[in-house]
Amino acid sequence: MMKLLLALRRGEGPLWGALKNLARRLLCFHLPVNRVSRPLFAGLYTAHVTVRELVRWMLRFFYYEPLLRSQCCAVGEGFQMETLPDVSGSGRLRIGRQVRLSGVSTFSFSNRLGEHPLIVIGDGTFIGHGCALHAASSVTIGRHCLIAAGVWIYDFDGHPYDAAARRRKEPFPATNCEPVTIGNDVWIGARATILRGVTIGDRAIVGSGAVVTRDVPPDTVVGGNPARPVRTLSRADSTPAH
Repeated sequence: MMKLLLALRRGEGPLWGALKNLARRLLCFHLPVNRVSRPLFAGLYTAHVTVRELVRWMLRFFYYEPLLRSQCCAVGEGFQMETLPDVSGSGRLRIGRQVRLSGVSTFSFSNRLGEHPLIVIGDGTFIGHGCALHAASSVTIGRHCLIAAGVWIYDFDGHPYDAAARRRKEPFPATNCEPVTIGNDVWIGARATILRGVTIGDRAIVGSGAVVTRDVPPDTVVGGNPARPVRTLSRADSTPAH
């Protein structure tokens, strides 16, 4: 008996092998889905999705959207959202008509330079999941823009350049804060970063992962770190369809 227990502790012997085979079979076991059971599980799946979407709609309508509207100074008609964004700090958040917020995004205000920083999202603009807009002065996004998932936009540097000032936990100086302005019909690819003082012209495209440190002319595609012009769009390419 003692030898058997020692063998089990060391993971040896035929009994140990049988137990491992049994565990593998149990982990791989699944309920069969065949001609008899398929209608049942298909109906359960439809019921599950229906209940899930109903719960999501009720949360949006009765809870998430009123909470967000309480943090905005204006919200236009046709606004759509999936879940509650993270709004931190004190500032003015203006959302235009037909704006869509996908997933969870962050709208952050820094009050170190003023009491009323501003974030504006223009009519018909889409903001993807995981985007972060940080404003100490103003971040303005124009109409009919597409902002893909994970885009970060800052109108200020987070800390002073001087190491001693950072150690003293001093705020960034006013010279480290400049408004960000994004024009109309701009497309910003996933995980791009827009830094302070940047103006992006109408119909421009920012490639995925780009770090934009300087102005982007209208009808221009930029990419890379730091972002540089890749090509200029023709009027046929960049004119929105009506």
